[in-house]
Amino acid sequence: MAEKRKEFWRWKEYNWHDESMNPKDADLITAGVDVGSVSSQTVIMADGQLYAYSNMRTGSDSPDSARKAMSWALEGTPLTMGDLAYTVGTGYGRVNVPFANRAITEIACHARGGNMMYGPSVRTILDMGGQDCKAILCDDRGKVTNFLMNDKCAAGTGRGMEVFADLLAVSIEEVGELSLDVEEEPPPVSSTCVVFAKSEATSLLREGWPKSKVLAAYCSAMAHRVYTLLERVGVQKEFAITGGIAKNIGVVKRLEKELGLNSLKSKYDTQIAGALGAALFAKALVEKERKQAAAQ
Repeated sequence: MAEKRKEFWRWKEYNWHDESMNPKDADLITAGVDVGSVSSQTVIMADGQLYAYSNMRTGSDSPDSARKAMSWALEGTPLTMGDLAYTVGTGYGRVNVPFANRAITEIACHARGGNMMYGPSVRTILDMGGQDCKAILCDDRGKVTNFLMNDKCAAGTGRGMEVFADLLAVSIEEVGELSLDVEEEPPPVSSTCVVFAKSEATSLLREGWPKSKVLAAYCSAMAHRVYTLLERVGVQKEFAITGGIAKNIGVVKRLEKELGLNSLKSKYDTQIAGALGAALFAKALVEKERKQAAAQ
C-alpha cells in the first residue's frame, strides 16, 4: 500500500474552550461562524467574553463546514446549539450558514473583531485570508471607515503560500521562519501571479538556490504586493494583521520593514478575528432587541 503523501500546505486544526468559565452562568451566549474559502472558524462568547472557538479546514460544502466548525467549538463544553441566543454568519460562505440568524460581511466582522483583539486604538487592519487580502480602516469602535480588497489573484494570500509550501515540501507553519534563514535578502520573485511565481521558483531551485532563499524571495514579493494595497488605502497607526498569514513571520517582518511600522500583537488567535467580530455583532443585536422590547 502506498504511503500517504504529506500535505505540507495544511495548517493545524484545533478547538479550545475556557475551562475556568461556566457558560451556564452567563446571561447571554452568542456565536459567530466565519466560513472562509480555505478555513472556517466558530467563536462562542458568554456575556461578551471569549469562551470557546474552533478552527478547521473548509470543505467543499459550506453549510456542512459551518455545522462541523460549530459542533467542534461546542465539543467538551456543557453547551448545545439550543443555548445560543443568536448566531451571525460571516466570510466567503456567510449566506450558507444554515443556523445563523443573520449574515454580516467579513470586512465589518474583521474590523469589529480586530477592535476587541487589538484594542480601540487600532485604525488599520490587514486581513490576509485564503483567497483574498483586505486592507480595512476603522474607528475606535471597530466601525469600518474605508477598505480595499485584492481578490484578482492568489498572490498575497494564504492559498498562494500553500502552493509554495507544497512545491518546496516545507510545512506551511515553518515557511516564515525558514524564509528568514538567509545571509542576504534575495530579490523578490518577479511575478505576482502564483502560477508564474511557481515556475520561477522551480527554475531558481534548479539553479541551486536553497529552499530558504526561494521562500525569502516569495515572502518578499508577497509582502510588497500587500504593501501596495495598504499604501492605496492609506495606512494609519495603529496597525494590525488578522488571518492565517499573520502567523507567517517571514511575510510579517518584511511587510513591517516596508511600512516602517510594527504591527500590534494580541493574545487572541489571529484567525478567529472574523468569527469573533460576528459573535460580538450577535451580542449587540440581541441587546438591541431586548432594549426595544423593554421600551414597548
